[in-house]
Amino acid sequence: MNTSPIESWEGAEAYFTFADKPAIMMLFLLLAVAITAGTIIIAAVHEKHAYNNH
Repeated sequence: MNTSPIESWEGAEAYFTFADKPAIMMLFLLLAVAITAGTIIIAAVHEKHAYNNH
């Protein structure tokens, strides 16, 4: 029983490879959050260090 309306992948604009795997999607989300938070924290530490040196 094939219920997909898609008959061919030709001309597709995007492939959602992990859309049916919530654990991998959560891993990507957590990785993005960690990178963003790390960048903000490192920038704040750098700015505080640079400001205190003057």
